[in-house]
Amino acid sequence: MKFPDIKTSLPGPRASALIDTDNAHVSPSYTRGYPLVAEKAQGLWIHDPDGNTFLDFTSGIAVCATGHCHPRVVSAIKKQADNLLHMSGTDFYYTPQIALAKKLASLVPGDGNNKVYFGNSGAEAVEAAFKLARWKTKRELNIAFFGAFHGRTMGALSLTASKVIQKKHYNPLIPGITHIPYAYCYRCPYNMSYPGCGTECVRWVEESLFRTTMPPEEVAAIFVEPIQGEGGYIVPPPEFHIELHKLAKKYGILYVADEVQSGMGRTGKMFAMEHFRVSPDIMSLAKGIASGMPLGAMVARSDIMVWEAGSHASTFGGNPVSCSAALATIELLEAELMENARKQGEYLMSKLREMQKTAESIGDVRGKGLMVGVELVKDRETKAQATDLRNELIQKAFKKGLLLLGCGQNTIRFCPALTVTKEEIDVCLSVFEESLKDAVSG
Repeated sequence: MKFPDIKTSLPGPRASALIDTDNAHVSPSYTRGYPLVAEKAQGLWIHDPDGNTFLDFTSGIAVCATGHCHPRVVSAIKKQADNLLHMSGTDFYYTPQIALAKKLASLVPGDGNNKVYFGNSGAEAVEAAFKLARWKTKRELNIAFFGAFHGRTMGALSLTASKVIQKKHYNPLIPGITHIPYAYCYRCPYNMSYPGCGTECVRWVEESLFRTTMPPEEVAAIFVEPIQGEGGYIVPPPEFHIELHKLAKKYGILYVADEVQSGMGRTGKMFAMEHFRVSPDIMSLAKGIASGMPLGAMVARSDIMVWEAGSHASTFGGNPVSCSAALATIELLEAELMENARKQGEYLMSKLREMQKTAESIGDVRGKGLMVGVELVKDRETKAQATDLRNELIQKAFKKGLLLLGCGQNTIRFCPALTVTKEEIDVCLSVFEESLKDAVSG
């Protein structure tokens, strides 16, 4: 069994020198959680310039779905790079973009009668959905959710309600967006503690919001994450999306699913919305779609994507090399990795729930597939958030060679590559448990 191997203090001398250069020349707006310098990687294992080896349970923030440098993805990239690097799919045609559009159109929930817009990132996919919804409906208002993260460009940022630092000094943002609670009512700030919780906030939208301040016939779209990512890996009750989708259909409002983090097999299905038996009108994709290559996609029903030539475009979106990587990624997902995500995700959550029985600081354990969140609490009765403990645990895990990320106020997210093995999960949990004990003891 392979284990993390830390040979130096962290960061080591070579990594420290690189970080000093970075500090001198790279934007300080980046949010580096700890001083990891990645030199090379394979699967779930990352090596830094000083010879230290880390077990990566972040997969580049849920991007490297097939693991780092999967041989079949690398082969597809190399083959395409020998043939065509770029020709701008907004002005010309080429095979990889056409093939990927056809594949994605057939994969999303619905009847397969879909069209695809390509960009470079999740934020661009959300921006495209934002613009298409307004173009199609000719309406100016939109609904999004507290805790949501949709990106940092101005349109996507206007829909985001995750952290105030993301909006500080950027106002005024795009007007006409109302944020509402995500899958819980005013009685239940910690989600899912009351029967019918998934429908209470939906009922509130129609009975309060639509009757007092927001005319539903002026709402273009509801933007929603099937499972909230940055908000804390919040899994809504099963009926939440069903009832919210019904409400949207009642008033001719488009249902836009942001699957940037939850899509592409991460939850054990190709798209997380499949767990909730809802077919969205528009879907935004990125992150795991191309196993580390820059690519975003917005997929919409053909009767919705009717905007005119020139209405929206992207010079680099749908790059042939990125599209080839995506096609190889989807082949792997369909062949084995979605099923592995489901199976290993069940194992990961079962082991975390066993740990929860004796670790008083572990609150809720939740997730789907390999999108798993663990809340850290000061007290299980009050569910008081242990943000400092969460942050300290992440640092201690890094020092032991395990890479983790936080989300929400007090949640650890486990989002490893979908290639993860049971043995790698066991190693992760061993280091996690040891790091938690160290963090609790101070």
